[in-house]
Amino acid sequence: MKLDLKPFEEKMKKAISVYEENLSTIRAGRANPNALSKINVDYYGSPTPISGVAAISISDARTLVIQPWDASTVKDIERAILASDLGITPQSDGKTIRLIFPQPTEERRREMTKQIAKMGEEAKVAIRNLRRDANDKIKDMKKKSEMTEDEAKASEKSCQDLTDKYIKEIDRVTDAKNKEIMEI
Repeated sequence: MKLDLKPFEEKMKKAISVYEENLSTIRAGRANPNALSKINVDYYGSPTPISGVAAISISDARTLVIQPWDASTVKDIERAILASDLGITPQSDGKTIRLIFPQPTEERRREMTKQIAKMGEEAKVAIRNLRRDANDKIKDMKKKSEMTEDEAKASEKSCQDLTDKYIKEIDRVTDAKNKEIMEI
């Protein structure tokens, strides 16, 4: 009886999607509403995502426009953006807030590349941890005589193949994001 790797594969796919979601928050010189996804505003005492209190739109390639539904939240949104690690100073006219994304410098590009590499390594560690969990389960099943030596070896090989596949996927996503940053 070979170990069913489907649950582990689903978790590996989830690790990749979380990695891609985290990459989308890295601002690469283009206006991207995802750059605001992790910023919360204090809205009547509870932390609320900016998208929950305002409409976010892109007016041109480098400008995000934030239009709060409640004009009294403009200052709170500005404070939240300034307190975040976004690195952009919001410009407000009292009703709307504009975020102008500057062209990244060579130094900023290198910084983003390092940040991407760090996120990629974290995703790879998550995949390897899943491999370890699967291998522990295989060893446990072998110890309980639920599988033979040959089945355990075959399961471990399948697990390693699956791990290699998703590590390559992380590398592919990382390379694509790095290429995007260098083309700006």
